[in-house]
Amino acid sequence: MVRMMLADNRTGAISEWPAARADGLNQIRPGRGRLLRKPRTAPGRRMPYHEPMLEPEDERRRIAFFGGSFDPPHLGHIGVARAAQMALHLDTVLFAPVGVQPLKPLGSSASFEDRIAMTELAIKGLPQFAISYADAPAPNGIPNYTADTLLRLRLQFPSATLFNLMGADSLLGLRRWHRGAEIPFIAPLIVASRPGQRLQNLAAILPEGLTIAEDTSRADDATEVPLRVFTLRNPKGDSTAFYLLPELEIEISASDIRDHANGALDHHSADNELLPDAVRDYIAAHGLYRQA
Repeated sequence: MVRMMLADNRTGAISEWPAARADGLNQIRPGRGRLLRKPRTAPGRRMPYHEPMLEPEDERRRIAFFGGSFDPPHLGHIGVARAAQMALHLDTVLFAPVGVQPLKPLGSSASFEDRIAMTELAIKGLPQFAISYADAPAPNGIPNYTADTLLRLRLQFPSATLFNLMGADSLLGLRRWHRGAEIPFIAPLIVASRPGQRLQNLAAILPEGLTIAEDTSRADDATEVPLRVFTLRNPKGDSTAFYLLPELEIEISASDIRDHANGALDHHSADNELLPDAVRDYIAAHGLYRQA
């Protein structure tokens, strides 16, 4: 089912989905197809990523934060977000390209501005998806930490139900993240795994001190996307939900696309199928990911 949705999304058409209300999310742009441009600033001034956000008009929604490099955004990202939206009945998935990842000292191949622009093009026409500056480069240049970003979003949307959407690769590294053991308790995790990433021993993967048990009574059999529900507990006795989207048929990665970027720019290449058309055109127009 997920594989078929990926193919359909190359045209951006998901007319069968009910429209989500994306209004009221200040500094968040819904996926309505407008190319995101740099905010106008005077010479020498920083881009206003971190200006205060206004209180949204309607907070009572289910929001998933989906952070990552999006370098470039591809159909795997769209497929993961669509699966999570369907399984957890999400109102909005926030695509938040990260400024500086602490565990990637070499940084991203494309600039933050290019990754924002490509991500907005990738979600064009998908009203449940929106661009967020929540993980934009910090004015002082320090790395972006997911725990801090989620805490800011909790303050911005105090009445919303906030989730943290990630791939299994990110979960496997959670032990090394800043305040990794706290993150699931700030916003419950939704983890998307691919074939071969069975994650059978979740307790061994999670940060030290956390325990996990499957809660079969909370599994939602009514959704089109398989969903497993667990309960996490920390040493203080706090508990939170943990959601697993098992073995999604999405087998592409950003690194594969970068390695074959020149081929992906050829309309007749199989690699072209991994990218939304608008993203491929943006990469070609801006000369991104050219191999030396």
